[in-house]
Amino acid sequence: MIKTICVCGAGTMGSGIAQVAAQSGFSTILFDVNGEMLEKSRTNIQKNFHVQISRNKLSAVESSAILSSLIFTNNIKDCSADIIIEAIVEKLDAKVELFNHLAVTNNPETIFATNTSSLSITDIAGRVTYSTQVVGMHFFNPAPVMKLVEVVKGRQTSGEVVKEVYELAKQLGKTPVLCKDAPGFIVNRIARPYYLEALRLIELGVTDIETIDKVLEAAGFRMGPFKVMDMIGMDVNYNVSSIVWKALGEPDRLTTSPIQKAKLDAGELGRKTGKGFYDYSK
Repeated sequence: MIKTICVCGAGTMGSGIAQVAAQSGFSTILFDVNGEMLEKSRTNIQKNFHVQISRNKLSAVESSAILSSLIFTNNIKDCSADIIIEAIVEKLDAKVELFNHLAVTNNPETIFATNTSSLSITDIAGRVTYSTQVVGMHFFNPAPVMKLVEVVKGRQTSGEVVKEVYELAKQLGKTPVLCKDAPGFIVNRIARPYYLEALRLIELGVTDIETIDKVLEAAGFRMGPFKVMDMIGMDVNYNVSSIVWKALGEPDRLTTSPIQKAKLDAGELGRKTGKGFYDYSK
């Protein structure tokens, strides 16, 4: 039974996952090597709780109790838990190195869940000490709000681990979906054309960004593709597109967009930098 959760990476996604875990009653550890990131995460979680208090969705007493169950640390030796959920940089070598480091200080029953949105679970597990304990647990941004979690089974992943993570997702108030390891899993595989075709319409000069977003929102999508890319971040979205494109044999239909690459190179990553396809600095 999972009682303690350690989240590695105090960025937007890691902070969100840690908040969800603590708010769901789990003893939670949030680890990051960067102390400033940890303080920023603490501040953001407190702000989120204040919003919930103002909307009568949480009491001040409950908020205080939740924060007391959440440990912020930059000491990797503190990362001992029933499940490790990594939300670090989207690089296979970094994820493998982290899991192998933590395998030394944890036991063979510890679950190693990766929040990767596009890297192969099988490839990660193949280089990790306890390969049968490695599973995909892909949350969506913002983690405290978005209900979906993809539970991804690699070739080596134990069936029992999949069951435990699936049940954990439900305990976290999420809607888990089970899938086998494949490029882009379910959501990012299907979503690629949503972004790439929108970008191609701009490349061809067919229309403008605002019109595409407005039309697709009018058609029933909650957010247009350019607003979504700005929310996700150009760095993350472009990286996922590149990984899926390469993993599927570089098909023309999924070729990455030079427009998005130019935004990435210019540091215009979206909401987190104040500018992407839209200007958020005003």
